[in-house]
Amino acid sequence: MRIRKLSTAVASAAVVAMLAAACGGGTGGNSPSASSGGVGTETLTVGMPNGVQTENQSPFATGSSALSLGYAFVIYEPLMMRNQAKPSEDPQPWLAEKIEWNEDYTQAVITPRSGVTWSDGEDFTADDVAFSIQLRIDHEGLNAAALPYDKVESDGTTATVSFTAPQYVNQSKLYDLLMVPEHLWKDVEDPTTFTNTEPVGTGPYTLESWTPQAATVTARDDYWGGQPKVPEIRYSSYNDNNALTTALTTGEAQWGWTFIADYENVYIAQDPEHYHQYAAAGLGIDALFLNNEKKPFDDVAFRRALNMVIDRQELVDVATSGVNPPLTNATGLPLPAGEPYLSDAYADADLAVDVEGAKALLTDAGYTWEGEKLVDPDGEKVTFELTDPAGWNDYLTALDLIKNAAATLGVDATVNPVNQDGWFADVVPPGDFQATLHWTDGGATPWDMYSDQFDGAQYKKRGEPATWNFGRFQDDAATKAFADYAAATDDAAREAAMDTIQQVYVEQVPAIPIWSRPATAQYSSLNYVGWPSEDDPYNQPQPTGVQAAQIVMHLEPAS
Repeated sequence: MRIRKLSTAVASAAVVAMLAAACGGGTGGNSPSASSGGVGTETLTVGMPNGVQTENQSPFATGSSALSLGYAFVIYEPLMMRNQAKPSEDPQPWLAEKIEWNEDYTQAVITPRSGVTWSDGEDFTADDVAFSIQLRIDHEGLNAAALPYDKVESDGTTATVSFTAPQYVNQSKLYDLLMVPEHLWKDVEDPTTFTNTEPVGTGPYTLESWTPQAATVTARDDYWGGQPKVPEIRYSSYNDNNALTTALTTGEAQWGWTFIADYENVYIAQDPEHYHQYAAAGLGIDALFLNNEKKPFDDVAFRRALNMVIDRQELVDVATSGVNPPLTNATGLPLPAGEPYLSDAYADADLAVDVEGAKALLTDAGYTWEGEKLVDPDGEKVTFELTDPAGWNDYLTALDLIKNAAATLGVDATVNPVNQDGWFADVVPPGDFQATLHWTDGGATPWDMYSDQFDGAQYKKRGEPATWNFGRFQDDAATKAFADYAAATDDAAREAAMDTIQQVYVEQVPAIPIWSRPATAQYSSLNYVGWPSEDDPYNQPQPTGVQAAQIVMHLEPAS
């Protein structure tokens, strides 16, 4: 396996000073401050295809309106700003001036940026940092990153957080943590159910109004990073991908994230000068998560057989209009991005359709056929349900193609579109599904991609909400390898652990890799310029992530 060496040093105080000096310059720089030029007059409309919203402005609650539509990320901010378009780059200081790790990555000292205030005028301090982390320690449901915290302390100038295991691979998860004000949240009786209808953050915008269809935020004039050039952002929720596509092509929405079939002709061609789509590459993928504790996916032979009959190129061509590159290697690694981590044992292990080979594998495992219908070793006909949210056209098209692939084995599969909110809350986390198409994190190494799919450290009993490993896969060798990789202090140890992880993935198929998942978004430069792009990849372009504050602070009125 070819190992890419990653820099693990966080920006020093000298670098922080250099970045501060760069404030106010151009598009795509290192500074959070707004670029030079006057303030615009146009409202920027962000669109998402997430249907009717429920009033919940919590930056913790999965599926809350604030997180679903993305405005949480211009109200609340992370400790550091990572360039997710170039995940191997060192993070930029944001709410933290610097984060210093000890040698084995079990402790981090966080120095908060001075001069930052919450939108109600109170100072942002090290105590706020410690409190925000303590909330995640005290309430497991708020620990969405599943970090193994030990304790956190503040001495008034820094916050020190320690972990029960090395966090080399999880540094980015600490950097991404959104901070909340201690003076408001300390009296909240149950933060896991708190709807936070009057959010107060450190970000460049405050919530002005909210309805089940839209939220509007307005720019602060006292933001620590400078004056935002976009005075108002409206976050509109459309019923499905088609409705959002229409809004984007007509200019009703100017920034969004949705799958647009034949996007060159359907979207770009409507205004080639101003309409853009940018797909930032990385190490994340979309995978078919399989419930390893339910038939038929509790049988590794069936998981392997289904994996062998899926035509990835067809999925990409039909379901994504060629936007998402197909996965070609059995390890599921996106290539060439994942090449440095590819195990030598699987360098030539290509993913290819092999129906006859899949049938032979099933026969050896005790499966038979009644006519054309597949029968399992217990004498039951094999069926399963594929589920994803209604309106997610790319995913649902992919599920239809997977259903057709299963039919080549004699399996009756069905596709069941469900309510998006229910999918996020009641289907995926508790494992109430047989198969569902879902994304993974990217990360600076493939550890995140694999861990999300099948790390036993994230196992929860079915019915209990899981943060990842939704398919409830368990394998001692894999779980140990994930821990070994995270704890390793040299490249050789990481290589050995990654080899084991890939071996388990290929041989046991805990989930089925489908396609590479670039972070894609559509945007218009008619009113505002400064967007991330292939020419200026300062971050990935989606409005629903921690990078949103950085993006809006790079925008300035079009000339």
